[in-house]
Amino acid sequence: MKRKRLYYFIILLLIIFLGIFSREFDEIPLCTGDFLYAVMMYTFIRILLIEKKATQILIFALLICYTIEFSQLYQADWINELRKTLFGRYVLGQGFLWSDILAYTFGTFTAFLIERIALKNKL
Repeated sequence: MKRKRLYYFIILLLIIFLGIFSREFDEIPLCTGDFLYAVMMYTFIRILLIEKKATQILIFALLICYTIEFSQLYQADWINELRKTLFGRYVLGQGFLWSDILAYTFGTFTAFLIERIALKNKL
């Protein structure tokens, strides 16, 4: 089990790096970062709940991503100030977009499918 967590942790670090890297270049579409954010969320939850079924991880990751996105509709001063920080911008986002919901959906389902294929082939 520790080996599995280490494997997922290394993948998580790679995804975080790619997500931050994707924001540095204008040529990379913004939705790429949102897609990778969802993959990162799936991987992070997998690390925490290593024994749960993949479908449970998928649902939990989607709920968290959707909750964070819909929370952007809440515009109180204190949370807007938090969103102006680097941490707030990366974790909470800045504004609600339906395209982000779509990117999160594709990201979590992609992570789910890759995991299912990798486990089936024992990679």
